[in-house]
Amino acid sequence: MSDRMPALRASHGLAPFEQVKQYLKAQLAAGEWTPGTLMPSEAALVTQFGVSRMTVNRALRELQLEGLVDRVQGVGTFAAQLHRVSSSLVIRDIHEEIVARGHIHHATVHLAREEQASAHAAQRLGVALGTRVFHTLIVHYENGVALQCEDRYVNPECAPDYLGVDFTKITPTHYLLDVAPLREAHFSVQAGLPSAREAKLLGLKTTDPCLIVARRTSNGSVPITQARLVHPAGHYQIEGVFQP
Repeated sequence: MSDRMPALRASHGLAPFEQVKQYLKAQLAAGEWTPGTLMPSEAALVTQFGVSRMTVNRALRELQLEGLVDRVQGVGTFAAQLHRVSSSLVIRDIHEEIVARGHIHHATVHLAREEQASAHAAQRLGVALGTRVFHTLIVHYENGVALQCEDRYVNPECAPDYLGVDFTKITPTHYLLDVAPLREAHFSVQAGLPSAREAKLLGLKTTDPCLIVARRTSNGSVPITQARLVHPAGHYQIEGVFQP
């Protein structure tokens, strides 16, 4: 590999971390780093790509979630062993998904407040009843069409400034991945019906089928966030990639 990596170009239509990720992914696929080989350090990647450490960290974190690299704190990043097969869902920012399709994203915030966790919220987030939590309810649109109703609870210990963020300009997913790096994520995906409130926000009937994703993230034993993401079934699909 050359000492200088190609400069990131806005014309790619990808966020800087995506460009770093795609470049490293292509080099891994080409065998630039054999399994178990120590890859360039974060500091080296920052210098060679001319981006922030946060950008490089996020690119490596997503490669780790996809099972392509192993990261050892205090040691570095290693190319993953090829004999391992991993099935995973990568946490994607809905804004980035929509922009990648060449479409326009906007969001409407219907609720953003501090609450004491009800029994339902406490169970969803994994905290004690009455614990202080942040709660947001946001609808995301693609080209003016409601695509996702996001009902989210956040642990204030992990993101104390969460309610001060303008979520019409940055999504909760994007913000939380930057300020509260996760170690573990649990997903469930099911077909179901929206609640009356969700149906109203999405412009649906309560009998219209939806794709419902429940996602909870944590850092060790500390819960970070829990989100219920409701999508009109006719407007959304989940895609996956299997690579041995």
